[in-house]
Amino acid sequence: MAQFDPRRQPMRIAPHALTAVAAISVALLAGRVYQPAKAEEAPPLTQIQISALADQAFAAAGTPAGLTTPEAIPVQIRRGETFEQAVRRTGIAPEEASAVAATLSNAMDVTAMRVGQRFETAISRPRGGRGDARLIGLTMRTGPATQLTVSRSFDGALRLRALEEKVTHETVVLTGKVEGSLSRTARREGAPADVARAAGRLFSHKFDMDRDIHANDEFTYVFGRTVTENGRTIGTDGLLYAELKGVVFYRFQPAGAKEPQYFDGTGKNTRSAFMRTPLERGFRVSSSFGFRRHPIAGYRKMHQGIDFAAGMGTPVVAPADGVVVEARRWGGYGNWLRIRHPNGLESGYGHLSRYASGVRAGQRVRQGQVVAFVGSTGASTGPHLHYELWRNGQRINPAGVRTTEGTILAGADLAAFRAEKARIDRIRAAGGERRPQVQRAAAAPAVAAPTGLRPAQG
Repeated sequence: MAQFDPRRQPMRIAPHALTAVAAISVALLAGRVYQPAKAEEAPPLTQIQISALADQAFAAAGTPAGLTTPEAIPVQIRRGETFEQAVRRTGIAPEEASAVAATLSNAMDVTAMRVGQRFETAISRPRGGRGDARLIGLTMRTGPATQLTVSRSFDGALRLRALEEKVTHETVVLTGKVEGSLSRTARREGAPADVARAAGRLFSHKFDMDRDIHANDEFTYVFGRTVTENGRTIGTDGLLYAELKGVVFYRFQPAGAKEPQYFDGTGKNTRSAFMRTPLERGFRVSSSFGFRRHPIAGYRKMHQGIDFAAGMGTPVVAPADGVVVEARRWGGYGNWLRIRHPNGLESGYGHLSRYASGVRAGQRVRQGQVVAFVGSTGASTGPHLHYELWRNGQRINPAGVRTTEGTILAGADLAAFRAEKARIDRIRAAGGERRPQVQRAAAAPAVAAPTGLRPAQG
């Protein structure tokens, strides 16, 4: 029998083993249950986003107790008003308006601002309703991609900064199906207004835009535009290509031509001498040429033109180059316009709401130029355009006019056109292209503010 020795500590393996196993189990279980969070890398902020966050911080810091949260107030300079007077209309004190004007004058001539100049202000007002408001920030766009901001730093001083956004040039390939009018569908799908108008004008040479274009007809536009890093369109390069119902147009400028023209795939100028209709969008034929029951007189009468029902103010364009002969009031026609064109043709327009700027007798106009706007003047039951055509002094049916088309490219012009056509076709196949145009965003240094308002440092 073993003797008990008080100097030795008895060792019990089981309790230690159980403790170790339990510890390991807990560790394994914890490792299985707990998974450390994985930090996802955030996308880098643009200079404009960084500046916006900074402005928010300045606004939060510059709003003292007792004032409301800043509200955005747009301001537009009125006739006979200075910039400082315009700023005072927001409710801030005269001395603060002077300080803002003096701060902004470090980057631009505030005395040279024109009537209609717009800018945005952020204004806080006293919670009790008494006392002057306080300007927290001001933003003024000075160019398509540049702006000046005046904001408060953390200590309440005014800070002036100039920002320039990065700009990218895009060539866009836009494809869609007609829903309603072609022009409205194109605008809804993202085509700029000038591109939609140009395409509508081109297709007016080939189609009756009311009768020939139907729902689900597919169209494709290729156009260039310049966009900022925030996706705002600041300019367009016009229409490069348009396709509708098998009819195509390629933009090309022949040697010696003053401006680009449009050609079909073979190099034939598709510009006809006379457009099919004087309206490009938003209309329907409400009365054709021929005998009809007059809507006001109530008896059958020869209708010597075509009526296009359209919304009040719809633009009316010249169907061909010409000279204005009359722009006056004429009996039941109301506001009347008559244009003389080559080859013995004249066009007339009745019930107009008004004439386009500069349109008067003796004025030359170009094909596709806006010359007037749809109205309901004279003997009219509602907004519409009465459209007439004369050939050698005799009224004719506008729907039956057939005119010759342009010339066909040849020689060096044809070779250059084919190269441009191939380039446009490559862009179409690729779905568009992008290329940076400007790669900088600058910040102006802080400047001093007068009347005791200290400038921000740095």
